[in-house]
Amino acid sequence: MRFVPFVLVLAALIVGIPSLASAITNGTPDGESHPAVGALVGTKAFPDGTWSYCTGTLISPTVFLTAAHCGDAGQKTAMVSFSSRYQLGAGVYVGRYETDPLYSAKSELHDIAVVVFNTPIPGIKPARLPTAGMLDQLQSNGTLATSAFTPVGYGSVTPTDHGRAFHYSDIRRRTSISYGALTGSWLKLSENSAKKDGGTCYGDSGGPNFLGGPTSDLLVATTISGDDDVCKATNLDYRLDTEAARTFLGKYVTLP
Repeated sequence: MRFVPFVLVLAALIVGIPSLASAITNGTPDGESHPAVGALVGTKAFPDGTWSYCTGTLISPTVFLTAAHCGDAGQKTAMVSFSSRYQLGAGVYVGRYETDPLYSAKSELHDIAVVVFNTPIPGIKPARLPTAGMLDQLQSNGTLATSAFTPVGYGSVTPTDHGRAFHYSDIRRRTSISYGALTGSWLKLSENSAKKDGGTCYGDSGGPNFLGGPTSDLLVATTISGDDDVCKATNLDYRLDTEAARTFLGKYVTLP
């Protein structure tokens, strides 16, 4: 099937709602393990009472990384909360929403965006970005296949009824997931049942995939999509160590 961004698939199921959040499947509450991971929140609640619709990560004191398809056409600003359990009244930060100018909704390539804040976000250490070609180097030296990865995100825990029912909580969660494959633009991560892996799901777009265990802050790819409709197979994640990603990010942050 075509790799459709998670947030768009779910939007088709909710009449009148532009997008809806989903998050880590088979995960555990993240607490304060990844305070740099935040939720994009709407101006009004969804019918189930939740607010978040995508995930992202603070990568500098003033720059929050997410996915381009998380925004509507012509969107200029976005609201972000770094609360580990978002509730109305929790602090939010409003910033300028900027997408990769090469992004097209007809293609998953260049599906990257940032929210730029006028002033630094206080009290949160930004996540680290990879060096150029880091994943290629790990593949070449034979360590990528056995590396641990930690996705983090907000929203739905475990889909039921063949992916047509979702359960949301606006809680930041994390899980572990195994290496699948590497292409020029994509890191594919696969849920290994023997390792009790989890994964990402509809609307978890823009969220981080950290290289390493449950407290790692090395962000190597962002969640974009998957190749099934029940969130139990391969996760498709946009690499941040490529020339294309670094060209966009280099406009906003100093790269390693």
